Amino acid sequence: MQKLTPQQCIILTGFTGILHGEFEWFHQDLEKRLDREVQTSELGYPEFMAECRSLYEEDFNRLMPE
Repeated sequence: MQKLTPQQCIILTGFTGILHGEFEWFHQDLEKRLDREVQTSELGYPEFMAECRSLYEEDFNRLMPE
């Protein structure tokens, strides 16, 4: 079995809402994708997490084997 890369952990976290890897990896990537600072309290809002999920959906789908 292969270990996940940090980028794969970030994508899984963004799409599922379940932390994989280091929180800092995800937080930094999310801020980059949104082009703004993200307060950790925002992650507790279902509407915000739905927005996050959509940001990672395409990358998540590309993780699937062909």
